[in-house]
Amino acid sequence: MLPPDLPERDRLLHLGARHLERIVEANRHFNLTRIVSPRDAAIKHVLDSVLPWRFFAGGAAILDAGTGAGFPGIPLAIILPGQQFTLVESIGKKARFVAESIEALELTNATVVNSRAEDYLREAPPILITGRAVAPLLKACVLFGPAVRGGSRALLYKGPDIDTEIEAAAPDAHKHKLNLSVLARYELPDSSGLRTLVQISSQSTSLRP
Repeated sequence: MLPPDLPERDRLLHLGARHLERIVEANRHFNLTRIVSPRDAAIKHVLDSVLPWRFFAGGAAILDAGTGAGFPGIPLAIILPGQQFTLVESIGKKARFVAESIEALELTNATVVNSRAEDYLREAPPILITGRAVAPLLKACVLFGPAVRGGSRALLYKGPDIDTEIEAAAPDAHKHKLNLSVLARYELPDSSGLRTLVQISSQSTSLRP
């Protein structure tokens, strides 16, 4: 199921399974995620997180906004050990779970911040921002626009209705001097749906792959 050319593939198989086991255990105590079937979780959490990995391979510092149970930040940190990840989560219970998971998985290139991403970004240097289902594009432009105009970029995981989202967000994006573009579209196995990766960049900088 994982692409054969995925970096650190065996490491992801091992650590990704341990991460999912921890999620199943945590779900007995509080609502961490609705997707708990092993195959569904492997596809919709882990595989979805890593399929567009090439777009993250060049970013030295990556921020996962609203990481939830640790996606896409933990799988990306596993396969890209040379890059530094900051996983931001505003809900304390989830942030603690992710912090404990990072420690249990011995991921030295990932840290957790219990905060709202937009608050953290006010003080952060330019960084590559990502997130899964973190907000509609219209809202994401507001949340991440100041950081993007300051030199950051955002690569957001989205679903099949991205063209409608881009159309709705385009006037505000143009007003705030932001570009919106689809970098990748890919199908998940088992008819799990179409996924897209969308970039928010500043109009003052050229789009980068």
